[in-house]
Amino acid sequence: MTESLRPSRRAVVTALGAAVVVALPAWPETARAADGTAVAGSSPVLDPHPATEPSGTHVREVGGTNVVFQYGTVLPAFDGWRTQEPTRDYLSLDKRWRFRFDPADQGLDEGWQSPHHDDRAWDHIDVPAAWDLLNTPGFGSETATFGTGTAFADGYAWYRTTVDVPASWRARHVRIAFLAAGYSAEVWLDGTHLGKHEGANSPFALPVAGALRPGRRQTIAVRVFRRASYTDYTAPAAQPVTDDHELPYKPVDYWPYAGLTRSAWIEAVPQVTVTKLLVTAADGLLEARAVVENHGDSDFDGRLILEPGRGSGGSPTGVAVRIAARSAGVVRVVVRIPDAPRWSPASPHTLTARATLTAGRSGGPRVDTLSTVYGVRELTINGAQLRLNGKPLFLKGLNWHEETAAHGRAMTPAEYDRELGHVTALGANFVRNCVYNRHPYVYDWADAHGVLVMDDIDTMWLNTAQEKLQTERYGLARALALTMAWNQHNHPSVILWGLQNESEIDAGGAPVYRAWLADLKAAVKAVDLTARPVTWASNTSNDPAFDLADVIGFNEYFGYFYGKDADLGPTLDAVHAKYPDKPILITENGTWSVAGTHGPATTQGTEEWQAASFTAHWAQVSARSEFVAGFTYWVLKDYKQRAGYNQAYNGISVMGLLTFAEERPKLVYEAFREAVNPRGR
Repeated sequence: MTESLRPSRRAVVTALGAAVVVALPAWPETARAADGTAVAGSSPVLDPHPATEPSGTHVREVGGTNVVFQYGTVLPAFDGWRTQEPTRDYLSLDKRWRFRFDPADQGLDEGWQSPHHDDRAWDHIDVPAAWDLLNTPGFGSETATFGTGTAFADGYAWYRTTVDVPASWRARHVRIAFLAAGYSAEVWLDGTHLGKHEGANSPFALPVAGALRPGRRQTIAVRVFRRASYTDYTAPAAQPVTDDHELPYKPVDYWPYAGLTRSAWIEAVPQVTVTKLLVTAADGLLEARAVVENHGDSDFDGRLILEPGRGSGGSPTGVAVRIAARSAGVVRVVVRIPDAPRWSPASPHTLTARATLTAGRSGGPRVDTLSTVYGVRELTINGAQLRLNGKPLFLKGLNWHEETAAHGRAMTPAEYDRELGHVTALGANFVRNCVYNRHPYVYDWADAHGVLVMDDIDTMWLNTAQEKLQTERYGLARALALTMAWNQHNHPSVILWGLQNESEIDAGGAPVYRAWLADLKAAVKAVDLTARPVTWASNTSNDPAFDLADVIGFNEYFGYFYGKDADLGPTLDAVHAKYPDKPILITENGTWSVAGTHGPATTQGTEEWQAASFTAHWAQVSARSEFVAGFTYWVLKDYKQRAGYNQAYNGISVMGLLTFAEERPKLVYEAFREAVNPRGR
C-alpha cells in the first residue's frame, strides 16, 4: 500500500502496527462571527480561497492524513443513529417537538430561541418528518390541487424541545447531531447559539461546550429555513426565487423537502475520543487511521487497539498514543487480514473493524471505542474499462429520488427496504444518488446487498456566476464535496464521486467551469485514501472539462428532447475517439409515460413508447461495453417536483419505472428487468 501524502517530520513510522501520531497545536475556543455563527480557526485550509459558508468546513493535515474540520472540531462519524458505542451516551431527539411557522421572521426578535419563551400554544411535529406533509391533502395523488398546503409553506419555521441533561456529562464532550435539515438550520441550546448549517441533505454535528448545563433540563431551539421556489405556485407568469449562495441556487425538478427530515440525537463522548476511523483494505492488509481528539486540559498517554473483525484472519494490534491537551492526532495501524473475503456485487462480504482507546501504555481501562463496517475490494481503471477486483464492470443502473408519498424525504427503514428492493429485483447493480447525499441507511443497505453507488452532492444547474462564487468566495460546494467523501469513505459500495449535475457552461465560461470542477475534485481526492474515480452528470457529450474526469459521465435524451434514439451510438463512438483511455458512463437517460396510457411505441406518453425508447438506448450502450462502463436509467420511480411544469399531475414527474404513490410498475419496468448485463452481475 502506498501513501499519497508524505508523513510530517514528527511522524513515527514502524512496519506493521505503524503509528503516525502528530498533535495539532491546541486550537482556540470556537470563535463567533457577528451573526453568531461558528468560525474556524487560523489553520491552513485545502486551497487558498476563503470559505464563508457558515460551518467553516476545511481540511488540516494531521500527521500525513487530511482531516476534515467543521465548527472548529473534527467532523465526527455519524453512526450513532444505528450503532451505539458502549463508551458513549446517546439521547435520541426523534420524538414530538413543538413547532411554529414564522412567515414574518419575527421569532428571533421575540426570543423564540430562549428557554423562557412560552411555546405551549405551538403546534407539534414529529422528528424526523418533512413539514410539507403536515397539511397538504393529496400530496401523493396525481389529481390533487397543486400549490396548496404546508408543502408550499416557505421561509422560517421553528422547532423546540427540552432534554434532561445527565449530571454525569460534566466530564464529557457533547455534540448535537442532525442527519439532515432542509434547507438550512440554526441551533440554540438554552438561548446560546451553537451554529448554522447549510445544505439540505448533509449531516452535521454541533459541539455544545459552554452551553451545556449537566443535571438540568435544557431547551433546544432550531430555526429552519426554506427558500420559496416561485413567487406564486399557481400563477402562469410566476417568477423563480433564487439565492446565489444556496445549492441549488434556483428551483430544480425535485422536491426541496423542508424541516428536520432525518434523525437527530445528542451524543456524549469521553474527553479523549476516537472521532473518526478511516479504513482501506487491499492486498491482504487493513490500514486504519484513527482520528483521536483530546478535548481535555491534560495530555493523554495510552494505546489504541485495532481489531480487524471476525472472519478477517487478523489479530488485534495495538500502538502507543500520545495526544496533547486540546489537540487532535492521527493513529495509523496496519494489520494483516489474510482470510478476509473480497466484497463484490455477487458476494457482498463485509467486516467490522473496531478501534479501542485505553489509558496508559500497558493496557489500562477502556476510554473510548469506535467501529466501522468495511469491505475488501479493488477498484481500478484500466484503459477504458472500470474494473472491480480485476474484472471489467458494466453498471446496469438506476437514478432514484429519496422520497415516498407517505413521508416525503423522512423515509422509514421499511420504505427504504421496499423501494431499494426494486433495485435488486430489476437485476440492477448500480444506483446513482441523484443529486444529493442519502440517509446513512442507504449506504449500509448497498454494502450489505452488493449494490454499487455513485454518490452526488446538491450542485445542480449552476451557471458560471454561481460556479465562480462557490469556488472563489463562498465554498459551500467544496464543503459538500469534502463531507461526502469523508462521511462515505469506508463504504465498499461507493465507487464513484459525482461532482455536479447539468451545470451550465456559458459562452466564454469554460475556464470558470473547469476551475470549479478542479476544486471539487481536489476536495474529494484530498480525503479519500482509496482514490475513487470522480465523474459528473454533464449536460453535453462535448464537455470542456472531460479531461479532468476519471470516468466520463453525461446525461443524454436522444429521441426525446433532441435528435433520435439512433444518435446515441455514434455519439458514444465520438467521445471514445476523443478520450480513448477513459470509461464512459451514461448518468441519465429516460422518457416518460402516464401510467395506464397505451398505444403505439411511436406515440409519446404511452407506456409502449417509454419501454421502446429504453430498449433502443440499452442496445447501443451494451454493444459498446468495451469502453462504456454503464447506463443509468432516469428514474426508478415517478417523483415530486415544484418546478413550473407537471402541475396538471400535482407536480409529479412521470418518468419512472414505477408510479409515485402506489409504486405500480409500468411496461418499462419489465423491459429494464429483462435487459441483459453484457458483463453479468
